[in-house]
Amino acid sequence: MTNVSHTSSYISRAILINLMLVLSLGALAQGRKKIIEQPDTISLFRGVAVSFDLVGAGQLIFSSYGQYEAALRINLKDQYFPVIEVGLGKADEDDVSTKLHYQTSAPYGRVGIDFNVMKNKHDDYRVYVGGRYAFSSFKYDIFSPGMTDPVWGDHIEYNHPGNKGSYHWLEFVGGIDAKIWKFVRLGWSIRYKRRLFHSEADIGNPWYVPGFGKQGGTRLGATFNVIFEL
Repeated sequence: MTNVSHTSSYISRAILINLMLVLSLGALAQGRKKIIEQPDTISLFRGVAVSFDLVGAGQLIFSSYGQYEAALRINLKDQYFPVIEVGLGKADEDDVSTKLHYQTSAPYGRVGIDFNVMKNKHDDYRVYVGGRYAFSSFKYDIFSPGMTDPVWGDHIEYNHPGNKGSYHWLEFVGGIDAKIWKFVRLGWSIRYKRRLFHSEADIGNPWYVPGFGKQGGTRLGATFNVIFEL
């Protein structure tokens, strides 16, 4: 009888322990479910940021072409970032082989959106993918010292100022930025540029297109931005 009593007591304790374990696991699972399903209550509008590109400005200092560029970016829920980029592209180039001088200075603009693909959208670090539609309408000058006719000795000028051109292109963007101090962030981006359609004067292609770079169908670019988040 004693053995039966001990056995019954053991079975009761085992059932009680298993029941408590099941209830505990159920409560834990329910708690995790509540955490996972908890909606993100952060506000839609999170502020704006103004940024300035240092790569294009550096190009103007150390080469014969480049651009000054600034951007305005809107922060929606730390995930969606509509952006407008505007700049002034300039070139002043002498081609040693052809002895042609090329010159231009004109504005350009881009509009698009970036997406923060970080799992934690509210982290101080952000990783972006996005796209831009870009346009520039410009004038460019082509000059040459000319040539002298070897037979008659006449000097032939080759000066064509005020040639008109335009470019439309897409940019596919990947980048990252990080909070450095309070409202100051630093970031960089890589751009793949694909020309859509364009026009130029009969005299020939522009050597440099403001905002796009050296003319062509596709090219890569980069920016390094100082960002002030307001």
